Amino acid sequence: SSLLFRIASAQQQSCSNNLTVTYPAPVAASGWQFRLVANGFTRPRGIAFDSDGGLLVVESGAGVTHLTLDDEGGTCLTARSKKRLIADENLNHGLALSGDGKTIYVSSPESVFSFAYDSQAVSVDLSSNLTLVTKMSNSDHTTRTLLVSKKQPDTLLVSRGSNSNQDSDAANIDSGHSQIRSYNISRISKGDSPFDFLDGHVLGWGLRNSVGVVEHPSTGGIWSVENSVDQLQRQGKDIHQNNPGEELNYHGILGSGDHQGGNYGYPYCYTVWSTSGFPDLGDLEIGDQFALDDAPSNVTDSSCNTDRVAPRVAFQAHSAPLDIKFNSNASEAFITFHGSWNRDDPTGYRIVSIAFDSNGQPTAPQNSTNAVTDIITNANLTNCPDKCFRPVGLAWDSAGRLWFSSDTTGEVFVLERTNSSSNGTTSGGSGGSSGEGGNDNAGNSLILEKPGVVAVAQAAAVAG
Repeated sequence: SSLLFRIASAQQQSCSNNLTVTYPAPVAASGWQFRLVANGFTRPRGIAFDSDGGLLVVESGAGVTHLTLDDEGGTCLTARSKKRLIADENLNHGLALSGDGKTIYVSSPESVFSFAYDSQAVSVDLSSNLTLVTKMSNSDHTTRTLLVSKKQPDTLLVSRGSNSNQDSDAANIDSGHSQIRSYNISRISKGDSPFDFLDGHVLGWGLRNSVGVVEHPSTGGIWSVENSVDQLQRQGKDIHQNNPGEELNYHGILGSGDHQGGNYGYPYCYTVWSTSGFPDLGDLEIGDQFALDDAPSNVTDSSCNTDRVAPRVAFQAHSAPLDIKFNSNASEAFITFHGSWNRDDPTGYRIVSIAFDSNGQPTAPQNSTNAVTDIITNANLTNCPDKCFRPVGLAWDSAGRLWFSSDTTGEVFVLERTNSSSNGTTSGGSGGSSGEGGNDNAGNSLILEKPGVVAVAQAAAVAG
């Protein structure tokens, strides 16, 4: 075993990619290793692999970029080239590919678009652009997460957030705010009018800002992760440090009406994360919902728990979950916690996993406070947000490695499981090297190229 360790170490040390972060190094859990593969992006958000192993990256405020990768095994990968496929400053997060890999779907705050894509030629036919869904503009939460179903390949899901922290319009289903809807996109061809957002089938509403949406690979169940409200009070007492909880919500299986169309609480009902010092707790438990102080008189703690859909699992308040992806056998879902701003002690700033059973449900009970396991974290959250990675998008490659984007640092990383254990921590991989300084924009000056090729300057400015 010592020989194997030396061989593995030599492979890591001999990797031609020697990129390092410019802030205190991330820490991977035992059984995982990671590496920084590319930097110089403009706020990278959604990511996805195409049919030929190219990595597509949405750069918020810039467009869609393709990375051609050289794979030396393990986490040793380098970006051979970088190509802007779609230049559009209105694109900000959403990204999906059709099942056959020949269509790219992207989103702006107002609309969803499709483009014909040739992954071998690394080429987008800009003249093929179709607007599929429109009339989604609102302020504040402007990402429009996209998911193309594998079980029903003609079905596109779109998640739309609220227009403010506590958006009273979201109490009206016809506002379109704070909802996940689905569309049969096979009905739209060149020259057709796009869907109005309100034309879609409602999978769930009362979802403040459910940025991460995923389909269970076995059951086909739709899951989302919810970013709940900030600055919350209960009976006039400030409870916002640890309440309300972020949420993992279930939306049933496409094509079945079960568990679909319900109201998940927002803007009047929220989820208990911490019962400590919680005013008028009564019988409420972690994972239950409670009513907003200034909710309509007919909305009470009791009605929140009978008339609204409770989360399947709650997470620490202000963790800010932005993506969720299952592993291939659906035994785990991985979630990016972008990190808090509305909390004295920072939380989040990590990627976690949550175990699922063979029935396609989380193994943790609804009232669990320890449902997640850390996969990669920032070593010292007091450095955050300025000297930390902030994970956003997730994508699996064909070798079973998990990739993630970090928007504020302009980076893309790869994670690889090295054994079945996920307990304990290690610096993992040689991507854990650290440097001095913590400039959020430091990663935006250079593009990694193939060894022997001079890195070129990235002229794109960071989008606000």
